[in-house]
Amino acid sequence: MTNSEVLKQQDNSDLVWDMDHISKRDFAERFIRLFENRLCVYSESVEQIYTNYNLHFPTEQGRKMVVLPNPYAFHDTLHSIRTAAIRKTGLCIMPGELLGKQGLVLAAHLGKGQPAPKFMPFKQAIARIISDQRKIGDAFLPILMKGDLREFDEQMPYLHMHRLQLENLPHLSVFERQDIQQTLTKKLLMLYRMADTLKVG
Repeated sequence: MTNSEVLKQQDNSDLVWDMDHISKRDFAERFIRLFENRLCVYSESVEQIYTNYNLHFPTEQGRKMVVLPNPYAFHDTLHSIRTAAIRKTGLCIMPGELLGKQGLVLAAHLGKGQPAPKFMPFKQAIARIISDQRKIGDAFLPILMKGDLREFDEQMPYLHMHRLQLENLPHLSVFERQDIQQTLTKKLLMLYRMADTLKVG
């Protein structure tokens, strides 16, 4: 499949991410590939979550990244996910190697005008978040959406995480919500288990 064919098949603008703001594009590409099929991607315009997809970087179309759902795995697309159920977390995943650390690290509220970020190993931070959410009867279900791939100080790529809150999907049955929770939790656990070994290289 050529790059042009990829973009022609992809008519959902939420799945075409602009990378003009990324100065170190090659590094950012390698970084986000670490999360391919390890974090799910949400499309606001069609209210769907994609759990099985590939990332493409078509050179013919400039600085773009295309999320291409697997056309042979329709059951891996979650439907009727209303935007009201999606929340920003302020949590950001960064490559630990640029900080002299191993694996992935988690920080909160990166950006200009923010206090100096504190970094924690991804596994340690996620375990604490999951535990805290469980205590209040909630589940931490991270997802990505357009705009979540960013760059800190024009040097370091990072991913902001959104989250899905199941209680804001009252139109879905209990079974459907449980299925969504199991699917996203399984993805998060896969990322969790590998977080200490993932590096951009």
